[in-house]
Amino acid sequence: MTFGESISTCFSKYATFDGRATRSEYWWFALFTFLASVILGMISETASGVFSLAVLLPSLAVGARRLHDTDRSGWFLLLWLLPIIGWIVLLFFAVQESKEPNRFS
Repeated sequence: MTFGESISTCFSKYATFDGRATRSEYWWFALFTFLASVILGMISETASGVFSLAVLLPSLAVGARRLHDTDRSGWFLLLWLLPIIGWIVLLFFAVQESKEPNRFS
């Protein structure tokens, strides 16, 4: 999946928490949100904050779909609330390959 396709897919599935997201879809969208937030932060903190709020729901949705692709529940996103340890665990989950067969297909 290309950069543009992944952004388009994530915004078309704005609040879709079911299904699966490939590694490329997840990481391209993460790169897009990071770069856009940094660029908007240089222009205006308010614009960066508004953008971050606008992409919060699609970011959570693609994160849940990515976890589904590794055969884990989207509820594992709550690990983000555990500083450092939770972040490392979620990073580990996000870089893993897809699991087949999968209960979230």
